[in-house]
Amino acid sequence: MRRNYIVCFIVIQCFFTSLLAQNETDFQVSVATNNPSQEINDAEAIVKVNGGKPPYQYKWSQKETPLDAKKATGFVEGLTHQVTVTDANGEEVKKTFKIKATSITEKVNSRAQPAVDFLEGILFWDPFEPLGLYDPVVYTEERPILIPDFDAKTEQKYTLQKWLIGEGEKIEKDDKIAIVQKGKEKQIPVYAPAGGTLEHTVKKGAAIFDPEDKEDVIEQNAHQVANIIYDDPQPVLYPNGDVRKNAIPFIVIWLILGSIFFTLRLGFVNVRGFKHSIDLAKGKYDNPDAPGRITHFQAMTTAVSATVGLGNIAGVAVAISLGGAGATFWMFIAGFFAMSLKFVECTLGVKYRHINKEGRIFGGPMNYLRYGLEKRNMKGAGKVLAIVFAVLGVGASFGGGNMIQSNQAFKIVSDQLPFLEGNGFWFGIGFAVLVGIVIIGGINSIAKVTGKVVPFMAAVYILGCFVVIGTNIENIGNAFHAIFDGAFSASAMKGGFIGVLIVGLQRAAFSSEAGVGSAAIAHSASKTKNPIADGFTSLVEPFIDTMVVCTMTALVLIFTGMHEVDGMGGVELTADAFGSVISWFPAVLAFAVFLFAFSTMVSWSYYGMRSWTYLFGRSKKSELIYKIMFLLFVVVGASVSLGAVLSFSDMMILAMSFPNIIGLYVMSSEIRGDLRNYMKRLRNNEIFINPKFREAD
Repeated sequence: MRRNYIVCFIVIQCFFTSLLAQNETDFQVSVATNNPSQEINDAEAIVKVNGGKPPYQYKWSQKETPLDAKKATGFVEGLTHQVTVTDANGEEVKKTFKIKATSITEKVNSRAQPAVDFLEGILFWDPFEPLGLYDPVVYTEERPILIPDFDAKTEQKYTLQKWLIGEGEKIEKDDKIAIVQKGKEKQIPVYAPAGGTLEHTVKKGAAIFDPEDKEDVIEQNAHQVANIIYDDPQPVLYPNGDVRKNAIPFIVIWLILGSIFFTLRLGFVNVRGFKHSIDLAKGKYDNPDAPGRITHFQAMTTAVSATVGLGNIAGVAVAISLGGAGATFWMFIAGFFAMSLKFVECTLGVKYRHINKEGRIFGGPMNYLRYGLEKRNMKGAGKVLAIVFAVLGVGASFGGGNMIQSNQAFKIVSDQLPFLEGNGFWFGIGFAVLVGIVIIGGINSIAKVTGKVVPFMAAVYILGCFVVIGTNIENIGNAFHAIFDGAFSASAMKGGFIGVLIVGLQRAAFSSEAGVGSAAIAHSASKTKNPIADGFTSLVEPFIDTMVVCTMTALVLIFTGMHEVDGMGGVELTADAFGSVISWFPAVLAFAVFLFAFSTMVSWSYYGMRSWTYLFGRSKKSELIYKIMFLLFVVVGASVSLGAVLSFSDMMILAMSFPNIIGLYVMSSEIRGDLRNYMKRLRNNEIFINPKFREAD
């Protein structure tokens, strides 16, 4: 009898074992999708697994979705995405899926995305990786162990209660290594994120992070508990398991090399000409009888108004969150060299301008590319480059110079004025009326407005920066130490040295627009008989935009510890930084951002209009058609979110640098000769000086 029981037990066991094995091998994956709203880029996907052996890993095509997340959000509707599910036996199932685009905006966005990918492939192509000149993979020899779920805005003190594993001992991933005390109540266990040798960085009972200690607030990774020392250097991974790589984008190299070339070619004109630049901006050399429509100062403020904007607030926050405090140093250096590039293009913008019988001015890169290259027997190339530049200029004016500005202005202002939420169309109508009042009047009206708005908005913003910095002035040494240390010995978790360098250079290149050629259009309307004089005036622009405003924003973020905040970017991060010191300043910041967006739009309307008239004729009717279209795009930008469309048109601004800088290189010897001649005349007092300044002297 007992023998029969044993046989039955074995049979039953074999049955369940085979059933279990069948379930493990019958590994099936399905993906459920959801499009929760008509907003773009908010689609969701959830994986359901049958069979296989848990635990499972979910490798999504989105790099920021963790491997243990079976749900992912933020997908572009209408495009194909992928997830690969792996079980404990190493079995893999790949699934592709598409979330249907339902709204018009979703459909437009999905159709524009391939164009964005194409342009990104050109602008952000890395020419050095295929040549094997450097290893793009980000490696690290150690990994910091940070306080879990740390909040940089916390008011609680974190203390190391006890170590569970001793100094120098070997650890494995997910080992429990320490207990951290948050405030007086909550205890937080700390687990090893990887295997290696444990290195203690805090003693038992000591404070890890104290929000009252300003040095802790400023220091990078002040919430670090310990270090893991790897046996061999390890690649840094994205949350989805992809290897993190640096890239040296071609567009950044193109702009930075141009800046350095002209700085050396013109004998550091950005340094030796800076005082003369200030004198020109002050009006010392303004000649009322000179041809043109606006003063040197108005030309400068018009150009600055187009560059000082959301990029200096939101863009810098993104750069600091990606590159850490060290990105500030490289932004400053890039801004320094950008001054020389601005000098060259603005000089040529005035030199090759055309003034018709009615006194209307047509100038900018279109003219010097066309006629400057024609002088060098490159007529065909000049025509092509000028047309390409003009087409890009029109697209950039509708996108980066218009829709993005109105879109972001609405979001920021509606955060402070809740009754505006959901009323983007009416906000756009009102915004379009304000912009229309200015741009219908032409460059004179634009120059008068920017001449008043730019100094005011810059003063308000910089004053707010000084208040934050002044509140923490005793820690200025720590802040600059964090900047220099981060610039030259940046941790791999922030992208390594190359990553920090490129983030800083990229932000500066995008911010100043030096090399893009846009400022040359504004300066072409300047009242002057000396084109080189406007080149000198333009030196101040990257100085204000990048070296002052961007640096001040970065310092505010560093002083308030916001460079350590994860999961928040752009203007929201900057607003929180100000709000942590001045509770009511986010409202002021919203007003400043509104002015930044407004001034950028009125300036870019002129840039776009000059590109438009180059392509479609210089008649007033042609200008009016463009202005009406521009105002319609103001309403569109505030009303809907067209992510890929806006991204594509914004990237057109960078693409403008391709034809522009080619022309600048060709005409570099001409600029050098003109500069030498001008400096000789200046030394011999042959340059007109405004009588008001003669009396002062």
